Amino acid sequence: MNENLEEIKESEITGESAEPEEEIEKDGETSELPEEKRKEYDALYDKYLRVAAEYENFRKRTAKEKEGIYSEAVIDVLNNILPISDNMERALQFSDSEKVLEGMKMIYQQFTDSLARLGVEEIKAEGEKFNPEVHNAVFHEEDGSQPENTVTEVLQKGYARGDKIIRPAMVRVVN
Repeated sequence: MNENLEEIKESEITGESAEPEEEIEKDGETSELPEEKRKEYDALYDKYLRVAAEYENFRKRTAKEKEGIYSEAVIDVLNNILPISDNMERALQFSDSEKVLEGMKMIYQQFTDSLARLGVEEIKAEGEKFNPEVHNAVFHEEDGSQPENTVTEVLQKGYARGDKIIRPAMVRVVN
């Protein structure tokens, strides 16, 4: 039986037929392959072909599903962001700086609401103890009034979704 499997593997590599030879040489004598062994081989080979085909179908199906999930996620994010773009265009139509400022504040609020709906949270940094997993220290300063390794200023906000860090906060730290 192991010889049959080796023949199957060999035939897959060489592209040759994996059918067993009809005759087997035994101690210099030639005899026909027993019918029982032939049936067992045929059943195993058929099972092998079915499993191989099933695996190939599974692989193609999961690749297609994965692409569909990614496309749906992109569309979901864009549906949350496009209204913000629309409001930016509307705000740019005003020449009154007070109305533009008011519009920009409303747009910023809409943007933070969209991030919250997507499960994105701002990483709290200012006044917190420096954590290299969520903070990126770009400036270090000496200040005796602050405890050591304390974030004194956030230069760029960081964001996380659940346990995954999207972008670490860029901060100034007291040494």
